[in-house]
Amino acid sequence: MAMASGLSLATSRQVTHHSFAQSFQRPFLRMQKTRRLSNLSRQLLASAAGVGAYGACHAMRQRRSFAVACAAEEATAPEAFPPAVIVGGGRLGEAFAKMGLRQDVIVRRGETFPSDAPEGPIYVCTRNDALEEVIRMVPEERHEDLVFVQNGVLMPFLDRQLRPGLPVTILLVYFAVAKKGEPPLDGKTDTDPEGLSAVNAGGKWAREVHWRLTSSDLACRILRDMEFKQAYWEKNLWISAYMMVDELIGQLAVAVSASQADVTWERLLLCDRLAAYARSVAHFPTAVKEFEWRNGAFYEMSKAAEAAGRPDPCLKHTEGLRTLKVI
Repeated sequence: MAMASGLSLATSRQVTHHSFAQSFQRPFLRMQKTRRLSNLSRQLLASAAGVGAYGACHAMRQRRSFAVACAAEEATAPEAFPPAVIVGGGRLGEAFAKMGLRQDVIVRRGETFPSDAPEGPIYVCTRNDALEEVIRMVPEERHEDLVFVQNGVLMPFLDRQLRPGLPVTILLVYFAVAKKGEPPLDGKTDTDPEGLSAVNAGGKWAREVHWRLTSSDLACRILRDMEFKQAYWEKNLWISAYMMVDELIGQLAVAVSASQADVTWERLLLCDRLAAYARSVAHFPTAVKEFEWRNGAFYEMSKAAEAAGRPDPCLKHTEGLRTLKVI
């Protein structure tokens, strides 16, 4: 994977429809966002001031990110950036549009890239399987303006699809938009209360991405190549491992609800609640034991479904038990 060129990639920008907001809104929105710019400085100064429980290495990493972020903040203001094109009008695309000054252009599914598109970043806010089509749609001379916000190991794909050395921007998104139109929920954690979202410093529009997020009260770190590379793989470790866990929890919950009609869950809240509890007992050793009292109940549901000629409702659980040679 050509990391030297890959690290200039930025996360996807979604393009909005040709609906420019009333021009009289811009001064107020600009003032509102400019006032928020100082928030990041205070947060980063606070996190860089002391080592605390995270250790010297963490503090050094924060100071490096702090220096890059502060340089970006001091050098930029809303008027420094042209409007963006946002490709995709779903939850994420609409969220990125609302973070701007209401002058961005959204390109929705089935629409072509506008010939008079603004010269700012091009946020690609689509599913991964639409990326190749989006890249074909965008004129080649505008490829360096692409900002990618998708999850997943994007680097090999982008190395194949784009010219070497393009300063494309990649955003590691650590915020969630539960429903279209709702404000993003920042993914700040007990170990990283300053936030985890990050953009590659080599991306052409890294400073614009940083401004767009931080002026909307969302965290954003600007990371140099090696820091970004580690953060990129860490995000992919999480999405690959924990999505399997969430799918397993989801399957077990559905199986329970199918056999106990009065037991229902909202899946996202269920996974969040169980993850929070797991953090609270992180010191506790894990093992599959007392099978008949624990996992055995779910395995009985699988056997009942098989006997009735139905698909296994707890397939991942059954596969896991076989891998561990429990059954």
